[in-house]
Amino acid sequence: MHGMTTYFIRRILLIPVTFIAITFMVYAILRMVPGGPIEQAELQIKMAAMQEGGAGAALEETGDIQIPEEAMKELKEYYQLDKSIPVGYIIWLKNILKLDFGRSYVYGEPVLKVIVSKFPISIYFGLIGYFATWLVCIPLGVSKALKHKSMYDTATSVTVFLGYSIPGFVACLILLVLFGGGTYWDIFPLGGFRSENWEQLSFFAKVADQLWHTAIPVFGYLIGGFATMTILMKNSLLDNLGADYVRTAFAKGLPEKRVIFIHAMRNSLIPITAGIGHAIGLLFAGSFLIEKTCNIPGMGLLGYMSIIQRDYPIIMGTLVFLVLIRLTGNILSDIAWAIIDPRIRFEK
Repeated sequence: MHGMTTYFIRRILLIPVTFIAITFMVYAILRMVPGGPIEQAELQIKMAAMQEGGAGAALEETGDIQIPEEAMKELKEYYQLDKSIPVGYIIWLKNILKLDFGRSYVYGEPVLKVIVSKFPISIYFGLIGYFATWLVCIPLGVSKALKHKSMYDTATSVTVFLGYSIPGFVACLILLVLFGGGTYWDIFPLGGFRSENWEQLSFFAKVADQLWHTAIPVFGYLIGGFATMTILMKNSLLDNLGADYVRTAFAKGLPEKRVIFIHAMRNSLIPITAGIGHAIGLLFAGSFLIEKTCNIPGMGLLGYMSIIQRDYPIIMGTLVFLVLIRLTGNILSDIAWAIIDPRIRFEK
């Protein structure tokens, strides 16, 4: 027990070190790449001048635009671009510790407010997708192991490897083309979280509308981990069914179902727990590509759009949450592993 405690303390102490290393690297990259707040301010001034006509026409031809030196100085001070990268990062980190993430360039609101508003949507889809994966893949993996090398095993393997070859967002795109918006069959919406008139619907109509918008994205989440979890479950159960402790349990006369579904299943679930950290990341951070494909206004789409729009405060804010969630999730994976398998002691 002492060894496990020491191990987890070391892992927890590594969180701030890893967090600083990742966030500093991204902060430095964002400071060096073009398209930052100064360039965006220049673009906005140029577009405003072009809309006025006259001088704007000359600007359109020459492309020459200059921000007054005093205004440029104020902009650099506001965005801390007048300081070196290490000094600017330290100031940013101090603000983060005070939960001051800055203001979004695009939304004009505090970054923390924008990010927190997106959490419930990503958690909704991530949680349903994760549980759907367990409900489908665990029983399928168990049944494939118990009927190993049968016709059933061969037939389902084709389905599993077909799912492995199709990324989740591609599956969503195919379903949207076939069943969304009346292209072929008008069954599901083209995307979004809810219909625009959702608030005016009755209770049962709201439930139906929410499920209507949930089906295709959840299928994308499901197929994303479908093959991996199914094969892991099957192979792990096969290994445990051939282990000495299972043969000993059968020799003692224990019922077959008890041996398989209690003794062997417990150890077979150990490899599955290794993915809990990744799953927690999806619950809170969402999937960039699935949310973009299905136009779901969650954390994934927010992060994607912030990169496209060069909204650096949002990029850094989402990075903070993503890194902390993933690091915490990895530790929770180890804890779950230790609970399921009493042989795990993390002595090293």
